[in-house]
Amino acid sequence: MPYSSYDDFEFKIPVGTKGDNYDRFQVRLQEVKESVKIITQALDKLPDGPTITDDRKIALPPRHELATSMEALIHHFKLVTEGMRVPEGEVYNAIEGARGELGCFVRSDGSSKPARVHMRDPSLVNMQATPAATEGWLLADMLATVAMFDPIIGGVDR
Repeated sequence: MPYSSYDDFEFKIPVGTKGDNYDRFQVRLQEVKESVKIITQALDKLPDGPTITDDRKIALPPRHELATSMEALIHHFKLVTEGMRVPEGEVYNAIEGARGELGCFVRSDGSSKPARVHMRDPSLVNMQATPAATEGWLLADMLATVAMFDPIIGGVDR
């Protein structure tokens, strides 16, 4: 389901028709071209102004302020050594990554350090499609097929 500001950009969704490695490679090339179009449109629509909050209790002050402002130095020290306190609770949020849905689960006990963090990497889900994608193919094609899934091995290691 689209989220964020997809409606603000013009792009095509590349789709292959054969399902072989060459077809997936061609789709990947088209995805790169469409991504460049989206990035160009996003940069054109980027508003002028600050890109980070001025609230020094949650964002590090600019480095040049550390030499001249005791308050900036204190906020920097507290953020780096203690972090910021997050209310007690838990949340799961997912975004679209280059390889699929990238999810993050965080549980907070109210301190400045998370009680639990779990990342859901799409590589594990993608690799589970390997048997279907290689059915009836030669063993020699397996390496190229796995490479086309572009897995992050750390995300597959369970």
